[in-house]
Amino acid sequence: MKAATKRICSVLTGVGLGLGLSTSVWAQASLEDVMKERGLTQKDLLAAAKTYTPTGGRDEYLAFSSGGQSGHVIVYGIPSMRILKYIGVFTPEPWQGYGFDDESKAILAQGKINGKQITYGDTHHPAFSETEGEYNGKYLFINDKANPRLAVIDLHDFETKQIVVNPFMKSDHGGAFVTPNTEYVMEASQYAAPVSHDYVPLEEFNDKYRGALTYWKFDMKEGRIKPEDSFTFELPPYSQDLSDAGKKVSAGWGFTNSFCSERYVGGIERGRPPFEAGCSQKDTDFLHVTNWKKAAELVAAGKVHKVNGSYQITIEQAVKEGLLYLIPEPKSPHGVDVSPDGKHIIIAGKLDSHAWVYSWEKIQNAIKNKKFEGKDPYGIPIISMKDTLHTQVQVGLGPLHNQYDSKKCVVYTSIYVDSMVTKWDYCQGKVLDQLHIHYNIGHLVSMEGDSVSPDGKYLVSLNKLAIDRFNPVGPLHPQNHQLIDISGDKMQLLYDMPLPLGEPHYVVAIKADKLKPAVRYKSGWDSRSDKKSPWKTRAGREKVVRKDGVVHVYGTVIRSHITPEIIEVEEGETVSIHLTNLERAEDETHGFAMYSQNVNLSIEPGKTVSATFKADKAGVYPYYCTEFCSALHLEMQGYLLVKPKGYVAKAGKIEEGQKYTKADYDKQVKTNIDTQAVINSVVGFITSHNYKDFPEVVALVEDATDQLGFADEAKKKAEAYAAKGDYQNATLWAGQHWQYQVKTADLGLRAKTFLEEHGAKKVEPKKAK
Repeated sequence: MKAATKRICSVLTGVGLGLGLSTSVWAQASLEDVMKERGLTQKDLLAAAKTYTPTGGRDEYLAFSSGGQSGHVIVYGIPSMRILKYIGVFTPEPWQGYGFDDESKAILAQGKINGKQITYGDTHHPAFSETEGEYNGKYLFINDKANPRLAVIDLHDFETKQIVVNPFMKSDHGGAFVTPNTEYVMEASQYAAPVSHDYVPLEEFNDKYRGALTYWKFDMKEGRIKPEDSFTFELPPYSQDLSDAGKKVSAGWGFTNSFCSERYVGGIERGRPPFEAGCSQKDTDFLHVTNWKKAAELVAAGKVHKVNGSYQITIEQAVKEGLLYLIPEPKSPHGVDVSPDGKHIIIAGKLDSHAWVYSWEKIQNAIKNKKFEGKDPYGIPIISMKDTLHTQVQVGLGPLHNQYDSKKCVVYTSIYVDSMVTKWDYCQGKVLDQLHIHYNIGHLVSMEGDSVSPDGKYLVSLNKLAIDRFNPVGPLHPQNHQLIDISGDKMQLLYDMPLPLGEPHYVVAIKADKLKPAVRYKSGWDSRSDKKSPWKTRAGREKVVRKDGVVHVYGTVIRSHITPEIIEVEEGETVSIHLTNLERAEDETHGFAMYSQNVNLSIEPGKTVSATFKADKAGVYPYYCTEFCSALHLEMQGYLLVKPKGYVAKAGKIEEGQKYTKADYDKQVKTNIDTQAVINSVVGFITSHNYKDFPEVVALVEDATDQLGFADEAKKKAEAYAAKGDYQNATLWAGQHWQYQVKTADLGLRAKTFLEEHGAKKVEPKKAK
């Protein structure tokens, strides 16, 4: 018994499950000693205390950041600022197998443009799905500026489920922004282009180039965008920028700003001044105001025609139906933000030092009374600035974006040129506080700051430059996200976080308890289509089927083997490997990588994934599990044997490298008996406590039960071979029996530790009547 316990503990300690009881010298030092040695002040310690998250602790908020040129979304915690995950969206991501398994390849294929597979993206503006203006934690949307596409990420499992390509745009900076009940997701073009997708010379820019604003219809129940029910506003060839949807009193309307309303076309190589000169001459640009609710009614009534296979509301129709208006806005703006109550719209111009606050009530009155100062060259009514403006506030040089506080009328604006954040009152029009940051802030985000009820507490400054803030890592520096405490009257800088993946543009932050992500899938699940996989395989039902010229391998993975371990095909055959993860315990992911075939899969518990390729060269191709999953992880391996055409196998058998006797078998059986006693002891502890109140433990117990079932099958095989006197196979199967027992013990000890750490209560046994 003691020997078996010692042996099990030795194995488990080897894979990181043992507990070390060492004392570090530095831990005995006083707080003053640490402060002196590291040159820290009391202010530093206070900032550290506000962000420190103890081991095993959780963050109050999760932030979802665009990954810029990486094409990903980055998830990190607040206030710890710990990076938790990269979500593959427009770009293959090997760790998750995204773009390597057949299922995710199908998602990326939805984003093809002109028949070409696009394997990069420039993600900019993530947005949460909403219910009555509140984040509901169900979905996240993100745009690709470089190739005008929009993606849907399901927050049930943090996976990309859909990509749609815009039928009208050539670029898209103004996405994604959602309406209050996620009826639609707004996506605005950036650089004007011909609607026809044909070649049109720049000399015809004013007449044949156009901007666009698409309202993508979203089905919350299905979790998918419905292109067939979506519609697009044709807009003038101004460079449309960012958008926001109205809230509460302004619900049903959308707001999209613009720059380069001069409609200037550069051409340095032609001797013309560059775009930046011609696109910054006017004192104002245009805010586009769109009535999406009435537009949707016209689409539903069949009053809107299709262009490029999608509904398009022309400028002429939008003006006739009262769907589109323009308002002068500050020069070269970069953001439009509707207040939580929907009564005000704030816009700041990069080439101005003021933030402009518009009144929705005044805008409504002007529309209602048809009070316009004129029309633009395309016939769109222009509402005068003086008839819509609530106030202007001087906030600093280079104001960009705005985020709202939980305190009434308080907003924060990023100031790019002055490298600071300005806190101000947009009702009374006065500055309250300013904080310098490092350096050149772009976007900023407050907790749930885009919703109808912002939380305040923290603000993150998304700085474009890091310069001297971190250890030098070459000419390409990381971005710097700085955490700011906004709970008091004065802002306090707390933390610098380097972000070394692309150029993040915008972040949205949600209260962590609104998210209910899964920790495992239903058995045999295709996560990308959210349904049972046709390739799902159960233990003991693994098989190889040749159908329609394809070798289908129905396999399984579980600690610590891949079934089948040997796959044999003939040169030139197409192979489709389908693997189901049989684990039920949380965090027991397996991987699958194969030599030279560009196969790299991530198979989370319950998930089924596939990889299809042509075995076009005879040879030996090892494969293995890439995720360290157990003590015998390295033994989780196999071979794809691609035989030359017409190959005739030679007679013979695989020679064992080690010979076993009855004594070896008996020794292994004794170890197994002792190990079972240890398992019984752990089981006794678990069942004597209220383990069913802990879903994590229930999953571990289910998995352990499965492992014991496999152990029993191995035991029967060992006994059968022993009965025949075949101690070679008897010993090996007895050893496999013990391997399943060790996995069971692993799971059991994890469950026992979890119960101890989470205060499980002992359950008194029921008395017999």
